[in-house]
Amino acid sequence: MKILIIGAGGREHALVQSVKNSPLVNQIFCAPGNDGMKQDCELVPLEVDDLKGLAEFAQKNKIDLTIVGPELPLTLGIVDLFQSQGLKIFGPSKAASQLEASKAFTKDFCKKYNLPTADYETFSDYDSAQKYIQNKNEFPIVIKADGLAAGKGVVVAENLQQAEQALTDMFHSQKFGDAGGRVVVEEFLEGEELSFIVVADGLNYVEFLTSQDHKAALDGDKGPNTGGMGAYSPAPLINDDLRQKVLSQMIEPTLKAMQDEGHPYTGFLYAGLMVSKSGKAKLLEYNCRLGDPETEVLLPLLKSDFVELILAALDHKLDSYKPEFHEGAAVCVVLASPGYPGTYEKGLPIEGLSQIESLKSVNLYHAGTKYQDGQYLTNGGRVLVVSAQAPNLKDAIAAAYKGVDCISWPGIHYRKDIAQKGLQRLQTK
Repeated sequence: MKILIIGAGGREHALVQSVKNSPLVNQIFCAPGNDGMKQDCELVPLEVDDLKGLAEFAQKNKIDLTIVGPELPLTLGIVDLFQSQGLKIFGPSKAASQLEASKAFTKDFCKKYNLPTADYETFSDYDSAQKYIQNKNEFPIVIKADGLAAGKGVVVAENLQQAEQALTDMFHSQKFGDAGGRVVVEEFLEGEELSFIVVADGLNYVEFLTSQDHKAALDGDKGPNTGGMGAYSPAPLINDDLRQKVLSQMIEPTLKAMQDEGHPYTGFLYAGLMVSKSGKAKLLEYNCRLGDPETEVLLPLLKSDFVELILAALDHKLDSYKPEFHEGAAVCVVLASPGYPGTYEKGLPIEGLSQIESLKSVNLYHAGTKYQDGQYLTNGGRVLVVSAQAPNLKDAIAAAYKGVDCISWPGIHYRKDIAQKGLQRLQTK
């Protein structure tokens, strides 16, 4: 098979490496990819929003299957376009992708189908939103840009001043572009976040292992939100009772409702959950693709053939498909440019990459790198992802950070506490 992967980051590099392991595959393309992927696939100089160009490439090169990494092409309707041309592609339609494209749509969807989520109000102008928050007696509150903001359009406002600044950034300064033209203001939920991802074929689904992302830039969950600074899997936060409730109260009703509304959901469905101290879960958001950096721990733990899993979903055969997973745990640490998620410098020389190759059970995924004059350089906010597997979480943490210690560049930034919450929970148990 010839496979096309759309995207350019660490998630897509992990997808490429998983696809590469399948005996069904003999050629892999990635559009646009990055220089660090060149050893694993052929790069295609097409951006993720060039839907027409991507479809033409798939037709011309007789691509057997396209897998979409990021949310943007999905929300623009790439699946609809490919399917109209008889091209096999995995991901939800444009209509089904509204679950990620619009937070207001998802909140209204939750209300309509009684899915557990935070109380909220939606606003399309600064004045009405400001008036609403001025009447709030309890802080913190959460302010979300309605549209796509690369995982950064969420502000937890600790007081009225911060809330008003968030509204100014979204409505007046257009910090998040068109995504901030409408905002959702919702109650702050206390607890721990959990990533719960399934592969769906319309009504049937299979689960990946659970995982936890680390959104905040700094240790101790401090600092601004990022696209994700690391992850681990499986997450000991969840037990079988909570898992069953997530499936019966969120995943299954969502798939049935999308089917009933004429937008059957095929693709990765990612439920971002907040789990309270009492063990109850509420839906924070839906994403219509694999998470990043969750992918970098989930796929290394998948024992089954990843391409077989995707084909089973496209053939609507997930009701009889049971994926297998490796024992143990996986941890990944994101290595970022100084200043990320704010303004950051590019072109910093990366040292130590060759040392990673000798480490057992450690994977290196390129997220934002450029190869120039015989040297890898930083070329993004999230630059590299170091992922490690081990028989247990403690050893996976140690292995991941052993890999991290090999790599350096001026001002390199990473969190030093990835997966510590999970480790503490296991030790408490």
